[in-house]
Amino acid sequence: MSQTSVPADPSAAPSTVASKSAAEDALKPTEWNFPLSPVPDNPLGEGRYIKEAAALIIGDEILNGKTLDRNSNYFARFCFENGIDLKRIEVVPDEEGDIIEASRRLVDKYDFVITSGGIGPTHDDITYASLAKAFGQPLAHHAETLARMTAMSRHRADIMNQTAEQREARERMALFPVDAEALYIAPDIWVPVVRLAGKLCVFPGIPRLFQRMLDGLKPYLPLPPPHERPFRLQVFTSIPESSIAPYLTELQARTKAAGVRVGSYPLLQRGVYVSLIGKEEAAIRALAAEAAGALNGRVVTPEEAEKEKAGL
Repeated sequence: MSQTSVPADPSAAPSTVASKSAAEDALKPTEWNFPLSPVPDNPLGEGRYIKEAAALIIGDEILNGKTLDRNSNYFARFCFENGIDLKRIEVVPDEEGDIIEASRRLVDKYDFVITSGGIGPTHDDITYASLAKAFGQPLAHHAETLARMTAMSRHRADIMNQTAEQREARERMALFPVDAEALYIAPDIWVPVVRLAGKLCVFPGIPRLFQRMLDGLKPYLPLPPPHERPFRLQVFTSIPESSIAPYLTELQARTKAAGVRVGSYPLLQRGVYVSLIGKEEAAIRALAAEAAGALNGRVVTPEEAEKEKAGL
């Protein structure tokens, strides 16, 4: 299902030490060298690029607390770093109606939508079938995906000795909506990024595989030009949040017209991180210096911010 960890097989659960080892091996460089998909024409139209995005996370295990969703956070960082405004993250259960309603609505409203989870071989992996219904398409086995799946399984006796019923279940992972694009973004991953309506991209839920495939998809996306990408700096102060609130209110009012976003994020017993985001790096650096002086704080470098987030 959604966020376990077996890369070569996007839904298999690592229930044994052996399967975990196979999963690790499958993400290491191998002899596999499948050709990548050519970059198609801009699906949004000539001269257009992605401005707003949404994520649809699919899986009962997310909603019942069994699995921690890491993919939406990675996607949020991906969007920020590439100048995309992520507007919505939704989590829905493994229910056809919920997937259909949410996918239609998000594709209708945003330029780029991803789904994560629910593309494995089991009864509750219904993402492809639900999306096919959502966009009025039948399902059909994708020949190239079946061929790559088979090629990468030849060294695994547990798969090559499967029964007909087990093979049928495995091949469900190559059962796509007929009009979807299959984008192969890495030479050693058989599962493609399936794209529907030029906007909706289907990803597995396994975090390591999700991350590799999302990063590999960049050449296939009409990303914003570099000047559209935001710049962020943080200022740390030990002054209580209530005491800095009047200054932050005034700062946001003064800079809002220029597209600056001011955020406040307190840490228990430690202080507050003030976040400043905008498209003009020089302006953000000047505001950060001003805020550091006004709040008796210090500007946090991006490197320090990463270490703080990692708890180092």
